[in-house]
Amino acid sequence: MYKLILIDDEPLARQLLRAFLKPYEQVQIVAECGDGFEGYKAIQDHQPDLIFLDVQMPRVNGFEMLELLEQPPSVIFTTAFDEYALKAFEAHAVDYLLKPVTKERFDRAIQKWLQQASLKSQPQMQDLLQEKVYDGYQHRIVVKDQGSIRIIPSQDIFYLEASDDYVKIFTQNGHYLKKSTLTQIEHSLDPRQFVRVHRSYLIPVSQLQRIEPYEKDSHVALLQCGAKVTVSKTGMARLKEILGW
Repeated sequence: MYKLILIDDEPLARQLLRAFLKPYEQVQIVAECGDGFEGYKAIQDHQPDLIFLDVQMPRVNGFEMLELLEQPPSVIFTTAFDEYALKAFEAHAVDYLLKPVTKERFDRAIQKWLQQASLKSQPQMQDLLQEKVYDGYQHRIVVKDQGSIRIIPSQDIFYLEASDDYVKIFTQNGHYLKKSTLTQIEHSLDPRQFVRVHRSYLIPVSQLQRIEPYEKDSHVALLQCGAKVTVSKTGMARLKEILGW
């Protein structure tokens, strides 16, 4: 018996999926969730084999929820996303279902997953998470903080620092760790607002107070939060380009 979770903020959408799943006796729905917070907790509790996942949901969207999972289950997206986003994810997810979902399209998706599951060939989600580029740039970062989920709006970020396999996100309330690379986060944020000034530092332009010479071919950026961040030669060139110097 395969365990399955439905994660969608639209009750009618979940109801339709339940109806489509009735003929599949080898699949058991173990939970239904209306947002990413509920979905994350249900996945932790039930360890499902497959989830049907909406993208645009309140509080935490589908992709942000997946980022929080160290070993995401197989995913079939159910979304009204635009064509560009669908093409970006098609090669990585098990499948996607464009709303309104038809029975024929649903059956093709579930049969595809059942075939993969029977071969014990679970699709990998890491590339999907690394390449998320939907609806422009991210305006927040989601992190796990002592068992809780915290949403950090981009305007609350003082600066970001690479730290081994993690990134430290510095804010007024302290710093938080996210398992990611600085490059991944850099690509997800608006380059007009965040600048990679050093291989280890990413700063919001709004935090920049002044720049002082430091050593040969390098500078120090003084931020409004009081921090001092090293600026490399390449980083200085990026700053000049953004600031129009």
